[in-house]
Amino acid sequence: MTKNLVIGIDLGGTKIYTALANLKGEIIAEVKVPTQSALGVTGVRQNIVRTVEHLTAQAGLKGQVRAVGIGVPGPLDVKEGVVYQAPNLGWRKVPLKQLLEESLKLPVYLENDANLAAIGEHLKGAGVGVKNLIYVAVGTGIGGGLILNGQIYHGAGFGAGELGHMTIEPEGRTCNCGNKGCLETLASGSAMVQKALDLVKNGQGQNLLAATKGEPQKISPYLIAQLAAARDKEALSILKAAGTALGIGLANVINLLNPSLVILGGGALKVGLPYWEAMEKEVSRRTMQAAWQQVRLVPAGLGDRSGLYGAIALACQYETSDVCRQTF
Repeated sequence: MTKNLVIGIDLGGTKIYTALANLKGEIIAEVKVPTQSALGVTGVRQNIVRTVEHLTAQAGLKGQVRAVGIGVPGPLDVKEGVVYQAPNLGWRKVPLKQLLEESLKLPVYLENDANLAAIGEHLKGAGVGVKNLIYVAVGTGIGGGLILNGQIYHGAGFGAGELGHMTIEPEGRTCNCGNKGCLETLASGSAMVQKALDLVKNGQGQNLLAATKGEPQKISPYLIAQLAAARDKEALSILKAAGTALGIGLANVINLLNPSLVILGGGALKVGLPYWEAMEKEVSRRTMQAAWQQVRLVPAGLGDRSGLYGAIALACQYETSDVCRQTF
């Protein structure tokens, strides 16, 4: 039987997004399931395996998969397949490649999720033809992928691009990584929810509380966005503060690397214009003029599929498809 398919997986803090694709990078079938990080490494691994088994069984193509590519939110050893730290999953030193290969009986390749999103956008999205770009993923956390001179930049230990863990507020809230005042604690979807919970705890945010029918644990970035769209002042302030913090972080990176393009993706960007406008205003205010004149800020061209296409490319990196040749 000819094996002419690959699996791409985008593993996030809240969802697992898995796709079955051919060697041209064309998606045949896909599925999303909750990550359920509280179940630990074993539970998340089982959820990943189930998505793969579901897709191959659904398509009647079991046995035709060559390899699996997976993006993981955090620094990792690409060669050994060990996740050093995934703060939003609660993982440290997890040999994910080995664990998945034992379960799936297939070659598995790992990469940082934002790096794969950068590759996906570079191949098929907003970054086609751009040699120097930054991809920023704003979701449960904040990640970044750097394409410099047309190549993904890993850094000395495969840890480059962790934009979410640059310090913005030195004595700020403790981040899941253990540091204080990381960008992720100020501008991510989780940060927006935490800010809303703080307001409710302090006797404010009555509209937020009412919208959850008195159950603040149900507050989400999307609920905050809905209230902001209705001109709720506290919801608007949450979005603007988060967008401003993101703008500070992006200005730092733009001043450092002088890219021609910044691509922003991730679920938290769906909260609407107040967040984007505050971010863009702060970037323009803090970026050196020469760098600001050269850079464009755009939303991801592939939407939620940026990382998925990157994972597909990773899975077929040793094959002969056009996607693989262009990326690797």
